[in-house]
Amino acid sequence: MNERTRYSEEELQEFKEIILNKLDKAKKDYDLLKNTITLGDGNDTQDTSPTFKVLEEGAAVLSKEEAGKLAQRQQKFIQHLQGALVRIENKTYGVCRETGKLIPKERLRAVPHATLSIDAKRNQK
Repeated sequence: MNERTRYSEEELQEFKEIILNKLDKAKKDYDLLKNTITLGDGNDTQDTSPTFKVLEEGAAVLSKEEAGKLAQRQQKFIQHLQGALVRIENKTYGVCRETGKLIPKERLRAVPHATLSIDAKRNQK
């Protein structure tokens, strides 16, 4: 049986479009989170009026912390997507780093930055 060792140019192009779309959305989401953290859209009175409501301040701090965590995760996701684009350029995209076999298209469509097949991922646990 002759197994393929990499995806064709057409297939790589399809994955590239998926990744670019996800990357665009991820960057927009990251910018929104960043604005939440820095109050970049600050057209409210939160940063100028004296507030004596401790509970509200606590909630604001908590939501900033949550937004910070989400922003970090989003930034990591963006880095993974950018890494996938590099792998497309050097024709190694879609190859499992453990088994050396092609990762199924369905998995790559769902998780375009995947570097492990499901079997390899299970074996890691």
